[in-house]
Amino acid sequence: MSKAAVVYWSGTGNTEAMAHAVIEGAKGAGAEAELFTASEFTPDKAAGFDAIAFGCPSMGAEVLEEEEFQPMWDACKGSLAGKKIALFGSYGWGDGEWMRNWEAECRDAGFNFAAEPLIVNETPDDAGLESCKELGASLA
Repeated sequence: MSKAAVVYWSGTGNTEAMAHAVIEGAKGAGAEAELFTASEFTPDKAAGFDAIAFGCPSMGAEVLEEEEFQPMWDACKGSLAGKKIALFGSYGWGDGEWMRNWEAECRDAGFNFAAEPLIVNETPDDAGLESCKELGASLA
């Protein structure tokens, strides 16, 4: 059985809703899965998981959230070799540049993607939540 973590930061609740759907999809596909906020997750915790989905909305000029998420991400990157990862998040403006940049960073580091990154504009609708569940299932 795969052990998966879903780690997220959310300012408006949109990415949090996505995270809950991702965890539901992972559990539904048979993974043992745990949900964490960015402030709760550390490199030591990352070591205990086979797969990790990271969720962060687009902030400011299409960047990751800088106070909690970015420091956690920077600390954990060195612990991700050999693990399946997935990226997700919501946005309210722009065209998804933050996710393309984040994905490129991960590909350049040689990370193994469980699924293609997933972005949802504003509040996830039923189709968006279903896509989140599919992303979660890919972690199993």
